[in-house]
Amino acid sequence: MIAPGAGVRVYLACGRTDLRRGLDGLAMLVQQSFSENPFSGAVFAFRGRRAGQIKLLWHDGIALCMLSRRLERGTFFWPQSGTTLVSLSAGQLATLLEGCEWRAPVRSYRPELAG
Repeated sequence: MIAPGAGVRVYLACGRTDLRRGLDGLAMLVQQSFSENPFSGAVFAFRGRRAGQIKLLWHDGIALCMLSRRLERGTFFWPQSGTTLVSLSAGQLATLLEGCEWRAPVRSYRPELAG
């Protein structure tokens, strides 16, 4: 899977978004509703009415890119507060794309002793 770099800014669009929108529609939403620049290189994530599908939008320096991800089972964990953006780290985005809880991931500890 294509993964963003460690220093990339990631934003979640809270609430629901009409995922019938394509690249241009989501870019317009970023500009008009959130007053952000969709060509800045940041990743913008949107979730639709059904919680099992998301779309990511970013500009890679050459063109706008869009990734659509749909879970076979389960739902994506998403904040539901109004029409705001929530900032995430690249690690939290990776956790979100796996379908796991990104706000409080469970840390797995390595064993210190064998046997």
